[in-house]
Amino acid sequence: MKITDFLSLERVIADLSGKEKSEVLEEMANQLADKPSGLDPAQVLRVLQDREKISTTAIGEGVAIPHGKLPTVEKISGLFARSLHGVDFASLDGEPTYLFFTLIAPQDAAADHLKALARISRLLKDPDLRRRLLTAESSQDLYDIIATEDQKF
Repeated sequence: MKITDFLSLERVIADLSGKEKSEVLEEMANQLADKPSGLDPAQVLRVLQDREKISTTAIGEGVAIPHGKLPTVEKISGLFARSLHGVDFASLDGEPTYLFFTLIAPQDAAADHLKALARISRLLKDPDLRRRLLTAESSQDLYDIIATEDQKF
C-alpha cells in the first residue's frame, strides 16, 4: 500500500488556519469530506474527536496522525496538512505540532488501517523529510515531496 493510494493533491493543506486543536480537527474533517468522497464532515469530526479522547495522536517531533474508522467509508481516505505556526495538540513530547496526516478507514479494514498508519509513521520519522515538509512552498510541493518519498519504500 502506497500513501498515494489514499492521498491526492486536493487533500493537502499547505497552511491550516486553525490555531487550536478543535479548530484544526474541524478544518481537516471538512476538507477530507469536501471532495467527492461521500464522507459526512460531522461524522469525520466526531470519529477524530473520539479518538483524541482516548489518547493524543500527536506522536512528537511536530507530527500528529489523527485517525479513525467509519462504517460508511468504502476505502481509506487520507489528508495531509501543515500548520506554519504550530498547534498545541497535546503532543507526547510537549512540543507544538506542525505536520498532520489524517486517516479515515472502513470499519472492517483493520489490517489496511494499520498498514497505512505504519507507512505514514515510517515516512514522517525521517527528520530531513519533516524539515522539507516544513519549508515547502505550496500544496503541490508538499504532495510532490510525499509522493517522491513514498516511492522509495
